[in-house]
Amino acid sequence: MTRQSRTLPAGSERSLHQAYDTALLDLDGVVYAGGEAIAHAVDSLAAARADGMHLAYVTNNALRTPDAVAGHLSELGIPTEAGEVITSAQAVARLIAEQVAPGSKVLVIGGEGLRVALRERGLVPVDSAEEEGLAAVVQGYGGPDLPWGRFAEASYAINRGVPWYASNTDLTIPGARGIAPGNGSAVEVVRIATGAEPQVAGKPLPPMHRETVLRTGAKRPLVVGDRLDTDIEGAFNGDVDSLLVLTGVTDGAQLLRAEPKYRPTYVDRDLRGLLTGQPEVVAADGGGFRCGSWTAVAVDGVLELRGEDGGPVGADGASGASGASGASGDIDGLRALCAAAWTEAGDGSCGLDAGKALARLGL
Repeated sequence: MTRQSRTLPAGSERSLHQAYDTALLDLDGVVYAGGEAIAHAVDSLAAARADGMHLAYVTNNALRTPDAVAGHLSELGIPTEAGEVITSAQAVARLIAEQVAPGSKVLVIGGEGLRVALRERGLVPVDSAEEEGLAAVVQGYGGPDLPWGRFAEASYAINRGVPWYASNTDLTIPGARGIAPGNGSAVEVVRIATGAEPQVAGKPLPPMHRETVLRTGAKRPLVVGDRLDTDIEGAFNGDVDSLLVLTGVTDGAQLLRAEPKYRPTYVDRDLRGLLTGQPEVVAADGGGFRCGSWTAVAVDGVLELRGEDGGPVGADGASGASGASGASGDIDGLRALCAAAWTEAGDGSCGLDAGKALARLGL
């Protein structure tokens, strides 16, 4: 089955950390949120590394330098070297360096991560649109305190015809208090003011995948992320497998509506999924799809869940004594729902009502 025609999550008899040589891990929403480690992340990553899996941290967040990110991860209990961190700032800096002369001046709308990445490529970061010989404008996430005037500075230069680059266009970023505007929201401000379109480097686009491969040397990589429109689509574009974890911005309803380019290879609740195999999703006798103790079927425009006895699943997530329960059982139910929804949708987006089924899974 090709990735383009995926209609159900894949299974794996081997633990994922043994089936793949390198985990390409997103950070925000996967490893940490609001600066604090997500539950089970530290122990799961330590176990995967101890058993021989290489870990690389791939983030669209261009604010911090690889040194700063590695230091933060180490403080959380995940020993990390700067060389194991790949950022969209590095990807966009390489993209710019390939198109402008060495030593060119680049107007920076963002944080220190962009400046360090530009210097690494022999470029000169500047702060004013009035700099003589300005060759490019680059925009990356600058944190919640980035002054509004920086967007105006970008607009002045872009409206004069200076080429515009963006590290990424993620509209949101997860934090300790919830979902906040990301760099993509800031890019929209400048787009509205200029009518221009930036060249974008970050996930899910090829420059970020190329940067990751060049820096990690991965042979059998597994992309691990929480976003369908960056992590999973980036894996799709790079023709590599992916694991979606439900610790960040994607919820069950969004997953069921996913078009083919957004459908992950595997689905799990959190990073513990790296340490296990993945159950097969199979066609069920009588229709629908079965995973573990759950069967999902499409009936009159509604996705339904049934337990092992074939009966409807109750509000508590059980079908008599035989129904599934617990976190792993819940995810089996979601996997079955994915198969039913994606098969129904084909190459499109599923419009079936899955509200009650997801509520029964606590998703």
